[in-house]
Amino acid sequence: MILLFQVDSGYLKHVYLVLERLGFERRNDSDWDVLWAHAYPFRVLYSSLKNLEPHQKVNHFPGSGYITQKVDLATSGIPYIPVAFRIPSDVDKLFEYAKINPESLFVQKSNDHRGVRITKANDLNLKAEGTFVQEYVSKPLLVDGHKFDIGVYTIQTSIDPLRVYIYNGDMILRFCPEKYHPFDPDVLDKYVVGDDYLPTWEVPSLQKYYVDLGFSMKESLTAYLKDMGKDPSKIWDQIDDALRRAYLKTEPLMVKSASNYRSKRNFFEMVRFDFVVDEDLNVYIMEANMSPNLSSQHFPPNSMLYEQVLFNTLSLVGVGRKVHGDSLSPRSSSEETMQVTEKNLMVYPAVCARKLCRSSCVSPDCQLCRPCLTAETVDVLKAAYLEHVNRQDCKRIFPPHLVR
Repeated sequence: MILLFQVDSGYLKHVYLVLERLGFERRNDSDWDVLWAHAYPFRVLYSSLKNLEPHQKVNHFPGSGYITQKVDLATSGIPYIPVAFRIPSDVDKLFEYAKINPESLFVQKSNDHRGVRITKANDLNLKAEGTFVQEYVSKPLLVDGHKFDIGVYTIQTSIDPLRVYIYNGDMILRFCPEKYHPFDPDVLDKYVVGDDYLPTWEVPSLQKYYVDLGFSMKESLTAYLKDMGKDPSKIWDQIDDALRRAYLKTEPLMVKSASNYRSKRNFFEMVRFDFVVDEDLNVYIMEANMSPNLSSQHFPPNSMLYEQVLFNTLSLVGVGRKVHGDSLSPRSSSEETMQVTEKNLMVYPAVCARKLCRSSCVSPDCQLCRPCLTAETVDVLKAAYLEHVNRQDCKRIFPPHLVR
């Protein structure tokens, strides 16, 4: 199986390793199976990507910038995102909001996330094109006095219909190296998570779970919060809901972008959403990182997390297949039906056996019965079925599970 990289980078060491273990070899060949691009590939490679073969996979969606561009996400109006204003177009709205909320502090950001600093509205640079101003979450949840963020690895496998998963085996916790109090906005290490963050295994209250008991980062934080008398499920439920809302808001824009390509079924994307939590366990989306950092050079203990995220992602989307060949292209129709056949898709037998559904497809109850399924719907359901059986430690968050 042939693997094509858009760029050769040390940041992709674990990507190379995982794909090579799955039987891929790196070659410059037009008949490739997987393109792994660190940067958004559709502007540079549009002519090569607009007419992909059914078996070819690309690790980004056309239009995914609507969710990973910081200014677009922050000003999208999605719940769970602190209020934000584009600069300079929303300056009047910013000052109106600041007048109503005089205690609010703000941070000014750009897409490269550099120069973040807390300030009052009157001290902002209101002429900086391409930036946005966002209200600061001023009472963050602290562990051992340190502010932190939660990185959630999210995998989008389909648009129209939308399917989104999270890697549920773990999340990454990153702590500010300086304690939050006494607070000083001039000391960025108190409230900005940078490259030299404090890792979980160096946070005393989490060491007994993460180091001594071998818990995951998510399990360690869950256990700590329970010990503090708090309900961690409030955080995890909000994160799932926030992610659903983010993707539902941006999917129509991505569908429009994908309409320029022969098929919208060749793409998948793994991004990392970063959240902060306040002292009342309310969750806020800070950003969504396209091609998140998967290099363990700075923190070697993270290597297994990154490789498990990658393996789970590739298994979910059918790249890490159980049936091996020289290509992701099926060798025969029997190879396909061995993995999933229409009988695997049949549901609600009591409903579909009724005369109503055998004679007509008018009733909504009959839409999933075999006589009512279109060829395209069958293909979509087969893909969803294979994702379900290959999901490893991933959890589907959209569509939600149905209980009938």
